[in-house]
Amino acid sequence: MTWTASDIPDQSGRTALVTGANGGLGMETARELARKGAHVVMAARDQEKAAAAEADIRSELPDASLEIVPLDLGSLASVREAAEKVLATHERIDLLINNAGLMAQPERETADGFEMQLGVNHLGHWVLTAKLMPALLSAPGARVVTVTSTAHHMGRAIDPSNPHLRGNYGPWKSYGQSKLANFHFGLGLQREFEQAGVDAASLIAHPGLSNTDLQARTTRENEGDFWGKFFHKMTSVGGMAPPYGALSQLRAATDPQAKGGELYGPLWVNSGPPVRKPILRRFDLEKGIRRLWEVSERETGERLVVDAPAPAAA
Repeated sequence: MTWTASDIPDQSGRTALVTGANGGLGMETARELARKGAHVVMAARDQEKAAAAEADIRSELPDASLEIVPLDLGSLASVREAAEKVLATHERIDLLINNAGLMAQPERETADGFEMQLGVNHLGHWVLTAKLMPALLSAPGARVVTVTSTAHHMGRAIDPSNPHLRGNYGPWKSYGQSKLANFHFGLGLQREFEQAGVDAASLIAHPGLSNTDLQARTTRENEGDFWGKFFHKMTSVGGMAPPYGALSQLRAATDPQAKGGELYGPLWVNSGPPVRKPILRRFDLEKGIRRLWEVSERETGERLVVDAPAPAAA
């Protein structure tokens, strides 16, 4: 049976935080969660676009429960400030959708000196997830959904000796590495949850070819890149519209039958309804997760601590 947004269960009383909710898949994810009654924290860097996205959602859903929190994943100071703001007003976070990302950008650095794609796509989300962990563990059945890509298949497990690819940078090499990092992070976080015995789940999702600004931005900022133009053309001709592209992460976040450690993506690789997909690339999975944890803790100075629940009082 085809899964659609109408299959999302009632989300009343739940709080969801969506990164990159100012456009594309993030905005559509926020829209559908709000439609089902969730309070949605729209975390985004561009505040003008975030305000426009909020207005767009409210034009369709006047009673939507929305708030905007500034979040620049390319600055750990901004990430920590955003997390502190959320924790000050929300004791629990039921859903964390690590959606925001960059694709195949020219070589640049974040405010903290990280390679930009690794910094934004993974390291920023690492710190955000770590900081929000107390609120996640306070919510029964909380879920963290991290958005990867089929491009993770062309990525290499992160090299602790050169995670930022200095002297060996390529826009697509970096993108593949960052999306494999997302893949490893989602699966590694599920193991942390299981080992701690907590009532939380970590899942991963990929949107296939979705016609958002992601490809257009790649083309604008990498004008001479053949593959950027190729994928932009593919998505403009045959890519899924954002409401359909967002379904994989929405299913991972809300389907009662979905379980931690699962991957959701389009039925026909890059298009189609969202289905559970097999976890491939197991040959370097252990090494990749181990290296990712080592590099993430070292580079950000942030440990991702999942505490077991305190025993009930006698």
